[in-house]
Amino acid sequence: MPQIFSTGTLGVVATIVLLVLFMLTMLVRQYRRCPSNRILVVYGKVTGERAARCMHGGGTFILPLLQSYAFLNLEPMTIEIDLAAALSKKNIRVNVPSTFTIGISTQPDIMNNAAERLLGLNEQAVAAQARDIILGQMRLVIATLSIEEINQDREKFLDLVNKNVSIEVNKIGLELINVNVRDITDESGYIEALGRKAASEAINQAKVEVADADRAGAIGQANADREQQVEVARQRADSMAGQKKAESDQRIRVSKFEAEGVTGEANAQREQEIAIAVATAQAVQGKKQAEMDQRVKVAVLEAEAVKGENESKANIADYTAGLAERQAEAQRRGEVALALSARDVLQAEKEQELARLEKAEVARQMIERQKVEIDAEAEAERIRRVAKGQADGVLAAYLAEAEGLRKVLDAKALGYENLLRVCGDRKDLAPALLIIEKLPDLVAEQVKAIQNLKIDKVTVWDGGSSGEGSGGATSNFLRGLIGSLPPIHELARQAGIDLPDVLGKVAQSGAQSPAPAPAAGPAAAPEPVDG
Repeated sequence: MPQIFSTGTLGVVATIVLLVLFMLTMLVRQYRRCPSNRILVVYGKVTGERAARCMHGGGTFILPLLQSYAFLNLEPMTIEIDLAAALSKKNIRVNVPSTFTIGISTQPDIMNNAAERLLGLNEQAVAAQARDIILGQMRLVIATLSIEEINQDREKFLDLVNKNVSIEVNKIGLELINVNVRDITDESGYIEALGRKAASEAINQAKVEVADADRAGAIGQANADREQQVEVARQRADSMAGQKKAESDQRIRVSKFEAEGVTGEANAQREQEIAIAVATAQAVQGKKQAEMDQRVKVAVLEAEAVKGENESKANIADYTAGLAERQAEAQRRGEVALALSARDVLQAEKEQELARLEKAEVARQMIERQKVEIDAEAEAERIRRVAKGQADGVLAAYLAEAEGLRKVLDAKALGYENLLRVCGDRKDLAPALLIIEKLPDLVAEQVKAIQNLKIDKVTVWDGGSSGEGSGGATSNFLRGLIGSLPPIHELARQAGIDLPDVLGKVAQSGAQSPAPAPAAGPAAAPEPVDG
């Protein structure tokens, strides 16, 4: 068999095969796949102006010598933030311990920020950077909110935290996953006081609602009982009226037939029936009176607990007693009418109908009166609540004014304390410094006192010596002052001023006489100088 391939040809083929296998091996080794929980960062020679190319998922070839790669972990990181003594909007320091869950974002722009700023850092270093950013933004958000907004409107507080923190952590490639504020406290106890106030208001409101419900239930029960008793009494009255009417008709007919036969027996029967009717009426009246007394006593005892129910029961008792009296009266009239004539029976029926109409009118008036009482109680309760709210507002204003005055006084006390500390052993300098501070105000007030005075002439008196004596007018001021005593008093009188006793007095005998000349040294005559 002839030889097809020579030894050189086989060597070339083998070399090519080996080279191809080597290239394939290199390509396979340089192809990198990105897991779902990581970000593949390719750096080195990449397209565009970016320093790195980030991928989440998929894979890419890494060019040897020109490119390299690294991974960023996407697992969430939990950071405990023990924020303490953060200054709120009203200068109250609060403690807001919270837990933040963050992680590297998969958004393209934010991934590039992470590749530039977090690549090569471990989890502790990344958490430290995030913690510093979160603390700063938390303090910033708390400084813009009051205690009430932080404590009551948690949703607004968390929205602001999410917004501010997310913007800042995105700059280093992170994103905010969750925020959990564990508690909000303050060193001054302001939040606790707000909680006690809210609890007290809720308890008081619940008590008011329970009292209103009890009152409404008691009023409804009383109205139902009253309506029931009124309806029962009306039905009984109608039944008794019908019964008495039938009995009256029967007795009238019997009496009429028997009266035609035996007049004496009819008269005796009539007297007997009248006596029975009178005794029955008295018995019924006594029974109703006793029932009325019993119900009145029960109503009086129950009045201490529920005033409205007492009044209702008392009205029912009075109405029942009146109804019993009217029934007794109607029965008596019916018995009398039985003995006299049918005309009296018709008259009794007329009076009974009038009594029924009167009963309905009384019941209607009682209902109207109870409605008026309920409306009056509701209006009084509204006025009391409005007055209580106004009183709370005035009290809060006075408390705020007192707090401001206390702070001003504390600041003054601190200033005085610093002034005394600066003076050291020279404590007497403190009053002088305070007086010097107020001296411009005192001078201004003194100027205001004389600024409206109109001065038309200035008189200068000088009684001193200007010759060869021991001194001039200035050096001999005292001697000149004594010599010019009368003119000074004259000038003071002209100006309406009383000079002090130390300057002496000018003796007067009858009419005013000139003052004696001074004992020592000549005195020059006063000379007015117009100014």
